Amino acid sequence: MSPRKTATKAAQRGEILTLPSGSLKVRVYAGKDPLTGKKHFLTETISHEVPDYRKVAERTRTKLLNQVDERRAPRTTATVNMLMDRYEEHLNVDRSTEIGYRRNIRLHIRPLLGDKQLGKDLHGETWDSFNATLKQCSKHCGGKGKFIEHRKAGEHECTDKCKVHSCEGLSDSTIRKIYSCLSGAMKLALRWGWITVNPLDVATQPKAPKSKPNPPSAEEAALIVNEAFRDLAWGMLVWLTMVTGFRRGELCGVRIADVDFAQRVLTVEVAVGQEGGQTWETDPKDHQKRRIALDEATWSLLLVYFEHVKSIAADAGVALAPKDKLFSRTIDHSTPLKPDSVSQRYSRMCQRLEVKTNLHALRHYSATELIAAGVDPRTVAGRLGHGGGGSTTLKVYSAWRSEADQRAASTLTGRMPTPPIALDQTGKVVSTLEPKVTGPYRKIAADLRGAIACGALRPGDALPTVHELTTRYGVSAGTANRAVAELKADGLVQASRGRRAVVLDSPAQKTRSAEIVELRPHGTAQ
Repeated sequence: MSPRKTATKAAQRGEILTLPSGSLKVRVYAGKDPLTGKKHFLTETISHEVPDYRKVAERTRTKLLNQVDERRAPRTTATVNMLMDRYEEHLNVDRSTEIGYRRNIRLHIRPLLGDKQLGKDLHGETWDSFNATLKQCSKHCGGKGKFIEHRKAGEHECTDKCKVHSCEGLSDSTIRKIYSCLSGAMKLALRWGWITVNPLDVATQPKAPKSKPNPPSAEEAALIVNEAFRDLAWGMLVWLTMVTGFRRGELCGVRIADVDFAQRVLTVEVAVGQEGGQTWETDPKDHQKRRIALDEATWSLLLVYFEHVKSIAADAGVALAPKDKLFSRTIDHSTPLKPDSVSQRYSRMCQRLEVKTNLHALRHYSATELIAAGVDPRTVAGRLGHGGGGSTTLKVYSAWRSEADQRAASTLTGRMPTPPIALDQTGKVVSTLEPKVTGPYRKIAADLRGAIACGALRPGDALPTVHELTTRYGVSAGTANRAVAELKADGLVQASRGRRAVVLDSPAQKTRSAEIVELRPHGTAQ
């Protein structure tokens, strides 16, 4: 038995139908569904058990008509899944951002909201439930208890990577990214006429998390640097991150040609993106090329490092090219390091040192030390590549000048921990760590060697006399002469009977620098 219409005036819009149960169904035409082309109606049922249910039905009809007139009524029965299908077709963002959006849609939006109708089911209660689920568990387990999270699908032998599930909610920053996907999709739905009111207007989104930079302290930075330089390549990468504040992808993307050894400048032009085991080259985050001035210590370390990798390549019969990566696990440096692997190695190193930090905190370290030294925020923003920034001063970073950048590089040098290796006056790699002396003459030799390395004793300067050394250290003349003889054997001083020892000069470092510059591409400014 089909519903029958009640008597209504001809001028009235909408209709009230009597159902077999005696209840009333109010139906108002709301136009054609833009997705399917079918007629779309707003409906609501009034139970016959409600007091004055016929008057209630009339008021309901008026309410639905007002929604249509004010364009607040949903114009489609499309679901969130249908909208996301179209939204993903129209994504126009860089590759890394697109991967993140698709991941959030696949893991969180479709499972929790996919079957909800855009104009009917997305109300305040839905959004509150959505937020609560995201904060309770990233796997949306609903408190089902413990189960095994397998590392891979299908039948396999479980390893330590297959772990027991433990509920852990998503962070506010991740939830905001999920809402960013939803916001973009809802804007498309509004433009296409699928909906007339944005359902997100009634959603309570997490506030933007406040920035809480936690850079390593001076003592922690020294620990990290000394530990990293147990491996020259790894130490150089960590040191360069501290000095420049590069993002990990930018550091992995640096090419040999990006290092101007003559001008002591490092160029940031490409970055490396990663998803799983796959990597690709992309623009830096700010999509702008920038040049970073290098201080004396960093320049010297880069000379040492590049000689090291060039020697390894030569032993394997390989010649490095300007387009090759500065940091690589391959001998020919043709492939970049993976950003995720860099972060993981840094985290493991800090865990061994019992230092609670991460790789990104080195950007905070670089910025904090520069600002603490009095460098203006615009220059700091320029070095770090802040294209928009979170403060007014950083937003005008484009006004930074190369002169200020040079001052920034020099200022940072004085605040960095001393690297454990350096070039001495002869161009030889030496340790800067405090030597462990076991005899008086070694103590004297170590002190004199340190004075030569730091420039307190320059080429051509005379060493203290034997009498001065015996008085200062309380040793015999034989002990003092033995210390000078050790420096002579190292090639640091020239000494002969009856004459004071003199610090030697050597062109080795200049020759080394000239060899590096030869690798730069033809036509590059020197």
